[in-house]
Amino acid sequence: MTFSLVARCPRTGQLGVGAMTAMLGIGKLVAHARAQVGAAATQAMVNPYLALDGLVRLEQGAAAEEAVEELIAADPGREGRQLGMVDARGGAAAYTGPLPEDYKGHRTGQGWACQGNRLAGPEVLDAAVEAFLAEPARPLVERLLAALDAGEDEGGDRKGHRSATVTVVEQELYPLWDLRIDESDEPLRAIHALHEQFAEELVPQIRMLPGRDDPLGGFDYGRDAGV
Repeated sequence: MTFSLVARCPRTGQLGVGAMTAMLGIGKLVAHARAQVGAAATQAMVNPYLALDGLVRLEQGAAAEEAVEELIAADPGREGRQLGMVDARGGAAAYTGPLPEDYKGHRTGQGWACQGNRLAGPEVLDAAVEAFLAEPARPLVERLLAALDAGEDEGGDRKGHRSATVTVVEQELYPLWDLRIDESDEPLRAIHALHEQFAEELVPQIRMLPGRDDPLGGFDYGRDAGV
C-alpha cells in the first residue's frame, strides 16, 4: 500500500526517506533516518522495529545488506514485510515478502533503495528511481520529492494517495527536513507547498540551532528571541 525511496547523498552525507501511501500518517511509522548512520523504510505489514533495530545495527557497524538479512531472518512475520535500508557508506538493501499485494517489488543501487507494494505496476518504481537519479547535484530533499512525483505520475498506490512524507537528516540527531502530510486528498501537492514554506521560514532557523559541536548555534543572544 506504499512506495518509498531511502537514500544517501554522497555530496553532503545527508540521509533521507520519501514515501507515499493510501493510508493516514505515513510519516509516523514508515520513515526513519539517523544522521551519519542510515535511513530505512518499513512498510506493507509494518513492523517499526525493523527500521528502529536496523538503525541500531548500522550504528554498531553493520552494513545495510547485513542488517536487513539479520532482521528479516529473525522476524516471524517476514512474509508480510517490506523493508528498504541505506547505510552511511551508501550501501543499500531491500526485502519484499510474498504476502503484500501486487504489484510489489524493490530496486537497489549505490546509495538508494526503492520499494513498493499494491502499486499500479513496476513502472512506478522504475520512474521513481529514474527521477531520483536524474539530477544528482540537486538537494536530497528535492530529489526525494521528484521521486514521489514520478511514482505518482505512473499510478503509485492503486488505491490512490492520502499521506506523504519526506525526512532528511544531516549532522544532528534532529532532522533538517521533516515534511509530513498526514491526511489530504492531494498529499503530493500539499507536501510541495510545505517544502516551499519550510525552505523559506523553517530550515534557516534549523540551521541556526545548537549542535553537538556548537552548543550556542548561530543565534545572536543579544538580539534573537528564539522560536
